[in-house]
Formats: sequence, C-alpha cells, structure tokens
Amino acid sequence: MRFAEFHAGQVIEAGPHAVSEDEIVRYADAFDPQWFHTDKAAAERGRFQGLIASGWHTCAIAMRLAVAAALGGSENFASPGAGYVRWPSPVRPGDRLTLKATVIETRRSHAKATLGLLRWRWQLFNQHGTEVLDTEVTSLFDLPPLQSH
Repeated sequence: MRFAEFHAGQVIEAGPHAVSEDEIVRYADAFDPQWFHTDKAAAERGRFQGLIASGWHTCAIAMRLAVAAALGGSENFASPGAGYVRWPSPVRPGDRLTLKATVIETRRSHAKATLGLLRWRWQLFNQHGTEVLDTEVTSLFDLPPLQSH
C-alpha cells in the first residue's frame, strides 16, 4: 500500500500464519535460546506446560504479515521504534496467527515534508481469538515534496 492509502481508523488484516514446533525451536536456537523455547521435555515440566514461542519471534511474525498486507511495495523505509510491546498470552506449536493492524494516525513530518509518519497498533490473535501480541509501531515513509501552486 502507498502512504496515501492509509487513514486513521483503517483496519488491515492478514494471515493466518501457522506456527510449527520446528519454527519455534529454530528461531529460539538462533535468537532466544531459553529452555522454554528450545527444550520440549523441560518446557512440558515448566510453568506453560509445553514449548512457547519467543515474544520476539511473535513480533517477527507480525512484521512478516504487515509487510505482506501493507508495507510491501510501499514507500516505507524504516521505523524509529514501538511505543510499547505486550505479549498477553503465549504462542504455542500449532497456533494460527492473524494480524489486525489499526491505523491510529498518518501525517507528514512537520520538520521534513518528505517524511510520512504512520502510527498503528498491531495485534496478533491465535485461532481461538486470544490476543498474543499488542504493540504500537511507527513506520516512516519517503514521500515526494509537496507541490507549490
């Protein structure tokens, strides 16, 4: 989607993304090698009674879905960060995750008119409708200069 296509209140949905046990372990082995993400037997004895995905893996899935649904082919070039990140429920092997992205605000930068700012809330839900990620993200867009009349 192009920057001009986004507007406050807009809801963009994407997915589902099926999460496998192998995907959880591979991501964790590479980036978050804690036992409850990598060791199935130990995880079954732990607080969550089974493997759970890293929260950062969950964020990466949301990013992939956002690119597929909205950012791919756009003028987006970076993000200065997130206002908050919450993982209210764990992601487990076999979950099917769907993204709901709600646009909060779009505007041109006051300091640099060729910079577009998109502030939006990303929520991921599993197949039961349980929220597994809630974050507010800002995306930056390269825009053409405003035309003078």
